[in-house]
Amino acid sequence: MTRASLDKRPADVAAMFDGTAERYDLLNSLMTGGLDRRWRRAVVSAVDAGPGERVLDLAAGTGTSSVPFAEAGAHTVACDFSLGMLRVGRRRTSLPRFVAGDALRLPFADGAFDAVTISFGLRNVADTDLALRELRRVTRRGGRLVVCEVSHPPNRLLAFGHGLHLRYGLPLLGRMGSNPDSYRYLGESTLAWPAQAELARRLQGAGWGGVRWRNLTFGVVALHHAVNPG
Repeated sequence: MTRASLDKRPADVAAMFDGTAERYDLLNSLMTGGLDRRWRRAVVSAVDAGPGERVLDLAAGTGTSSVPFAEAGAHTVACDFSLGMLRVGRRRTSLPRFVAGDALRLPFADGAFDAVTISFGLRNVADTDLALRELRRVTRRGGRLVVCEVSHPPNRLLAFGHGLHLRYGLPLLGRMGSNPDSYRYLGESTLAWPAQAELARRLQGAGWGGVRWRNLTFGVVALHHAVNPG
């Protein structure tokens, strides 16, 4: 199995997630202390998908994050470039439609979706700004974007403790899985990820309007909202 590095070559990142697919959801719950479920509920509320709407859940992995949109009656596509994740997802549920795709070259038409969302996947793409432009391309005029991603607690003491967890706690938890190096990468990529205001600026630079964010769990995670002005 491959350990991805911070240059985020797509083949390496996909291979890393392929190697953790079977236990990915379980390990996510363990390493977040169950907070991942609370964060997913926040995303569902922010997207606010309605019956008949078209929703793209990018970096959906096994589709756990996509199921609530489908249950709300939205035509939901769970898209990921890890075939291992998609295979596990298709075996577990038939609710969303599973599609293999690269965030930098999405296999969808312009304006295909009413809402697009990506949770804990944006920092894994090789070109963040291009991915944000691609997401806008496939979103209809007036459509919405919700990004849920790791971030940086504004409180210095919390930020210090969070950094220790990322450097030492994540690799320790990763040993419970089949590829501990993948969790070392996750810690490193989180530390290197831009803070809330910087990500907001990059969203604006990609052409998104109405950009705002709110912190979850004291800023360990941030939820960014935006609208495609057309």
